[in-house]
Amino acid sequence: MKAIVTAAWLAEHAQDKDLIIADCRFRLDDVAAGDSAYQAAHLPGAVRLDLDRDLTGAKGEHGGRHPLPDLAQLAAKLGSLGIGNGTTVVAYDDQGGAMASRLWWLLRYMGHDAEAYILDGGYTGREKAGYPLDSAVPEPNPQTFRLQVREGLTADVEEVRGKLGQPGVVLVDSREAPRYRGEAEPIDRAAGHIPGAVNRFWGEGRGADGAWKSAEAQRERFADLSRDDEIIVYCGSGVTACPNVMALEAAGFTRVKLYPGSWSDWISYADNPVAVGDE
Repeated sequence: MKAIVTAAWLAEHAQDKDLIIADCRFRLDDVAAGDSAYQAAHLPGAVRLDLDRDLTGAKGEHGGRHPLPDLAQLAAKLGSLGIGNGTTVVAYDDQGGAMASRLWWLLRYMGHDAEAYILDGGYTGREKAGYPLDSAVPEPNPQTFRLQVREGLTADVEEVRGKLGQPGVVLVDSREAPRYRGEAEPIDRAAGHIPGAVNRFWGEGRGADGAWKSAEAQRERFADLSRDDEIIVYCGSGVTACPNVMALEAAGFTRVKLYPGSWSDWISYADNPVAVGDE
């Protein structure tokens, strides 16, 4: 996959002048864990971006559990960390790439011009491979990140509602199958899925060894979908949908949108329909 780099590739390019490594580790069950892990050890030179603090905005009645951040504030933060529009970024986490993919997607949405990558295997894979780690906090050379929002990459609740059942539009639910079917819901207040959505668990984009599958294998995951269709991807809160956006694009889909509020936003509207079981 184009957006994936290996630990060996990163070791070769880590000293490149215009490359920044971003630590995106985060745990939903312990929101302080990512910062603590970074302080203990991280990839040498890595800057820190936290899902709750940096990659998520203020929560309200609607918008979901992880609404998009204030983009101007994030642009300023990226610049302070040495990330400009032309900076190559390699993001990693220790949760299969879910949190790192959120940064990957936000960079594209905000008008980042250079390459953005996810580190295959993440922090754990890099550590197991024996590459050095560090605890020093880097002092980046500040850059200017010019915000150029690409509006066509998202769909809001009104657009999703208006396109339910519309030919040529496919909703992809990225959560695990029991949550999609409404059999279990450990996080949100209601179980089920948006009517008409197909289920493609984001974790199936990786193999049994945890490595990301090839572009060909991603095409096989989505073989029943047409590349002519508009694809709207969601999950619980707009985070783990991002790996599926990445996988769909690797599979050759060009009309892919993210529903940032996702299921937690959808169910915040009492009149939105909910489906259970398999479609």
